[in-house]
Amino acid sequence: MAKTKGLLLSNLGTPASPAPADVRIFLREFLSDPYVLDMGPVARWFLLNCVILPFRPKKSAAAYAQIWTPKGSPILSHSRDLARGMVAELGERWVVGLGMRYGQPSMEKALKGLVAAGVDEIVFLPLYPQYALSSTATSIAHFKMLAERIEGMPPYRIVRDFYDSTVFCEPSARLAAESLPDSVDHVLFSFHGLPVHQVQKTDPTGAHCHQQDDCCAVLCEANRMCYRAQSHQTAKQLAQALGLKPQAWSIAFQSRLTKVPWIEPHTDKVLVSLAASGVRHLAVMCPSFVADCLETLEEIDIRGRADFLAAGGEVFTFVPCLNARPDWIRSLSQWIKAEPAAESV
Repeated sequence: MAKTKGLLLSNLGTPASPAPADVRIFLREFLSDPYVLDMGPVARWFLLNCVILPFRPKKSAAAYAQIWTPKGSPILSHSRDLARGMVAELGERWVVGLGMRYGQPSMEKALKGLVAAGVDEIVFLPLYPQYALSSTATSIAHFKMLAERIEGMPPYRIVRDFYDSTVFCEPSARLAAESLPDSVDHVLFSFHGLPVHQVQKTDPTGAHCHQQDDCCAVLCEANRMCYRAQSHQTAKQLAQALGLKPQAWSIAFQSRLTKVPWIEPHTDKVLVSLAASGVRHLAVMCPSFVADCLETLEEIDIRGRADFLAAGGEVFTFVPCLNARPDWIRSLSQWIKAEPAAESV
């Protein structure tokens, strides 16, 4: 009898609504994670409860309100559409679940659903192209914790990253080619940011990361798991696929939160400097996200657009994420069926 397999897709998560109370609940869960605010428990408690939660929920709620749709949170609606598309593509021998790392639908509920369906094996796919401690690693740790607790858990495999895989890069390049008009002067690849110390933690040698300006230029054993180095590789592949000349594209990192040093260059500063340097038509692509969310729609397409235009730019083209594009769903399904390199348990 043919085996039935389960696929568990996971993304970051979302508040239940753009109301400040729901945003506060989400931020508390998200920022209580020691993988995200990786500091001592007392310092994390103080920062969260005395600095962030008293003020940030109202501001974040206003931002969420600008991107909320009739279908709800964009990251959730796009992730659900992706899961439904995967069901159709994978066929009857597969059961697909969707569980967010924070908020609802929970990873626990989705995983229990796959176990209850009687699948013989589960593939866990965190939907982050580049590996990072505060996204991929915490999702994997949470999944493993749940797997130990859930009765009847079958064997499982974990897909860790896909930053340089054709499964992600080819649909992304096609999407960009469709979105970029001929008049574009420059393409900025904006990735989510991370504190410097988090990427340094992934350097097993302790002697490479941020020790030289071009430490991310070439992948090696020291930076193989480095988020910044993987981001550079993704951008290079996309730029090559799009036929962009070296001076016609660049990389930046967005979404700084705390006051510790974050990986550079910073997107908000680069947007202004590109306009000041004479770039009149800028396109921005966000290839650390597979689904549009607060960071792409509000931070880039609304605030980033306004900053670039205010600094002298004339035209701003936002390239959407892959979301639930048919070619992305088809590529991802074929990849999963082919059993990509994964950690097996």
